[in-house]
Amino acid sequence: HVQLVESGGGSVQAGGSLRLSCAASGVIYSSRCMGWFRQTPGKEREGVAAIYNAVGGNTYYADSVKGRFTISQDNSKKMTYLQMNSLKPEDTAVYYCAARSSCMLWDRASGAKYWGQGTQVTVS
Repeated sequence: HVQLVESGGGSVQAGGSLRLSCAASGVIYSSRCMGWFRQTPGKEREGVAAIYNAVGGNTYYADSVKGRFTISQDNSKKMTYLQMNSLKPEDTAVYYCAARSSCMLWDRASGAKYWGQGTQVTVS
């Protein structure tokens, strides 16, 4: 049984930082691409960042977060992180961790196989 659990969300002022964590449990050998998505009410879930689960794995970012967000992994702990700096009010959303077999079309929510429950990020 695969489970993804996010943590680290909260409220922060514009310009501040937050670090989201995603803990994975269960067998996910086929889920080589870990990603972060976000969603606001009435909008579709959008891809924020993704990382391929390999040494020196490629990373991918939405244009809106490039230069501000960094995705990383600690494979020994089955953890994926999203460091968010220079936060803006438009970054306010529920953030979800997702696992998929490939990073091809990484920003498409429909391709993710496993999802976490989400964590709220509010920037004011």
